[in-house]
Amino acid sequence: MEEKRTSKQCGGVLPFFIGVLASLIIGWWVFPQVIYSQKTQPIDFSHKVHVEGEGMDCESCHMFLEDGSFAGLPSNEQCADCHEDILGDSKAEEIYVTEYLQKGVEVPWLVYQYQPDNVYFSHMAHQGFECTSCHPDVGNSDTLPTYYENRISGYSKQTMKMWQCERCHAEVGTSNACYVCHK
Repeated sequence: MEEKRTSKQCGGVLPFFIGVLASLIIGWWVFPQVIYSQKTQPIDFSHKVHVEGEGMDCESCHMFLEDGSFAGLPSNEQCADCHEDILGDSKAEEIYVTEYLQKGVEVPWLVYQYQPDNVYFSHMAHQGFECTSCHPDVGNSDTLPTYYENRISGYSKQTMKMWQCERCHAEVGTSNACYVCHK
């Protein structure tokens, strides 16, 4: 006599859904935790103190050079105009003056928007836009955003992505041809 086999119609559905759920958790939560390391800036810098207290704007510290390229982060030479001596009671300012300025050591800031070598970005070409169109609005912040570094590429998680540039170019009617941004 032959034994009759029975099969369950739904036997594979529950494991399938558990697998999908596990994949989503790993992909959305575990993988980003593994690929990005969290780093802190060398000094706790307050943009708010400089913007509200001193009436400075972005261009006061982040300016264009004579050739039209962007200078990026301010140097000790720029900061020394105001911080030759400790002005207030801020521990961060004391650290800056004693550990960096007086020793002639530039602050090794972690750059949130550092672009890959194959990307050419001209701030001069984007002068009509507010800084906060591309950069986080840190002008009202007492602390710097957390820096997340990709362990594989070394770039910041906050670095603008190509799709963001393409979207903006499409909105303003600028070419999205590869050679416009990639040299």
